[in-house]
Amino acid sequence: MTNLGFGFIPTHPGEVLRDELKSRNITQRQFADRLGLQYSVVNEILKGRRPVSTRTALMVEAALGIPADSLLQLQLKYDLQVAKEDKSLSERLGSIVQFPSPTMA
Repeated sequence: MTNLGFGFIPTHPGEVLRDELKSRNITQRQFADRLGLQYSVVNEILKGRRPVSTRTALMVEAALGIPADSLLQLQLKYDLQVAKEDKSLSERLGSIVQFPSPTMA
């Protein structure tokens, strides 16, 4: 991932989870089993290839005590930063004419 002009590189919540599992000596398989998820799903999240959903964030909170809203905030910021790097989206956004602000009567 590249620096997107914000002064930092976006952090996928999977990176945080990967570090947390490592610090607690929890394997991906153990974590997947505890959450009742397929190993491949957990692996894709930890590698930043799959987003953390609301349901998954709540399961992580139950298993590790990491607040679900913190993970979802990270995911939102990551998604926004990645979208802002998308050149075709930038072109499309540039062609949208903004509605005028309401006037005060």
